Amino acid sequence: MKKVIATLIAGLFASAAFAQAPAPSASTSVPVAKAQAKEAKTDAKADAKETKAVTKADAKEAGKEASAKQDVTSAKADNTVAKVKAHSTADKTKAKAADKETKVEAKAAPAGK
Repeated sequence: MKKVIATLIAGLFASAAFAQAPAPSASTSVPVAKAQAKEAKTDAKADAKETKAVTKADAKEAGKEASAKQDVTSAKADNTVAKVKAHSTADKTKAKAADKETKVEAKAAPAGK
């Protein structure tokens, strides 16, 4: 009985070994590998172009933003200069008016004695 079972098991292993599909030949996988490599290279180029475009757009936007900030800063500086000039002119006008008033009072004071 043991011999019969051993023969059946050996037969199963032998039939299983011969029933396997033949291994694919290397010649059919080479074009597939080349196509995959070409596709990967194309994808990498597309990604690089996209990254370059995004970087360029970001740099352009940052430049515009910096320019706008510079314009605002320049306008603020111009406004400050204008305020200083206006205050200076007002102070000079007040000083001249006070000087004239002092001169008028000085002339009026001796006549009143």
